[in-house]
Amino acid sequence: MQAPKIKRRERDTIVQALRAGVVPKLGLQHIQVGRVREIEELVRDIERIREGGAAIRFVIGEYGSGKTFFLNLLRLIALEKGMVVLSADMAPSRRLHATGGQARSLYAEMTRNASTRTKPGGGAMASIVERFAIQAERSAESSDQQPGEVIHEKLAHLEDLTGGYDFATVITRYWEGFETGNEELKSAALRWLRAEYSTRTDARKALGIRTIIDDANVYDQLKLLAFFVREAGYQGLLVSLDELVNLYKLTNSQARNANYEQILRILNDVLQGTASYLGFMLGGTPEFLMDTRRGLYSYEALQSRLSENTFARDGLVDLSGPVIRLVNLTPEDMFVLLTNIRRVMQGENATLPDEALTAFMKHCSDRIGDAYFRTPRNTVTAFVNMLAVLEQNPDVDWRMLIGSVEVVEDGGDDMKDIPDDEADDELASFKL
Repeated sequence: MQAPKIKRRERDTIVQALRAGVVPKLGLQHIQVGRVREIEELVRDIERIREGGAAIRFVIGEYGSGKTFFLNLLRLIALEKGMVVLSADMAPSRRLHATGGQARSLYAEMTRNASTRTKPGGGAMASIVERFAIQAERSAESSDQQPGEVIHEKLAHLEDLTGGYDFATVITRYWEGFETGNEELKSAALRWLRAEYSTRTDARKALGIRTIIDDANVYDQLKLLAFFVREAGYQGLLVSLDELVNLYKLTNSQARNANYEQILRILNDVLQGTASYLGFMLGGTPEFLMDTRRGLYSYEALQSRLSENTFARDGLVDLSGPVIRLVNLTPEDMFVLLTNIRRVMQGENATLPDEALTAFMKHCSDRIGDAYFRTPRNTVTAFVNMLAVLEQNPDVDWRMLIGSVEVVEDGGDDMKDIPDDEADDELASFKL
């Protein structure tokens, strides 16, 4: 089967991202290799969400093992399935639970990055609400009702949920602005939905409501938003959070445990069937999961729910549980990955022979051992840099370059907040 044609924009995005050691936002399908069973399992999760269920997965892998790439690939699949995706990276200023505005900051970041199939780059919150308003007007015309009545009917069931009355009021305010051409009222409603109000006084002046999205109600708002996007014509809501290792890095045990309690609440809701049209994909390291002193396993209730299936050993796997462990890339996967990158950079008529790929892999293996299969980021960056030199210097022999390739082994920025005694055994960050 012929490989899909690569657009110029996709090619430039892929090359620039890989040279910088980050995950490209476009064109992931052109370089994806391996992880087939894991992807199939998470696609089933997406189908479950679309059917009114819920899902939660912890995507666990070493630094640089491809967690971010994997999460972004699932994000693109969810968008193609008609879902709304909220995404963000955890950081010291962004947490699931806090008292100083960090949880509200996380929600604001997620909603700024809200994506749909037609707006995959983020900033889709306004179009989501407007789509709801337009559909309400169409329903009103076909049923000989007033748009306000249709909106009230569509949002009535939200009022039974925590915070649902004020959420429904804000949507109604947006429709009023939409109907009358009041851009200020529409903007105020969107600011509320994006958690941009920091005081209740400002929200009351602008919208006439007495609550805001704050640290205490972030998860409740996500559940409301999941129902709302469904009413707006989407298939559900997927929340993709990466870098959960930042919760593991919290030095205050009380703050760390409060965030783990929030994860437990989400996990219980999903496993017990009390959440609908909502999914969570959480990316973290093995230490974040299994460290019994600071990781999720330090919280007994989480350890019991997330522990591995004892029968899945000796090469047997169980992908049905909440935890998805990213397996190492095989040498064959690595060869296909480098082949894909070569095709992206040099086109179908590539000048670099397969022999060069094999020699490059051997060189990397000799330099850093099998770590480059587990954490291939720096290996990929070095390969892209070598291809760039060959492209700009066509008279240079690739054999001369391979011997001078430097594959630097370092912990990267992910390691900077982990105490030295805990970072000694960490591998290099070599993710895509």
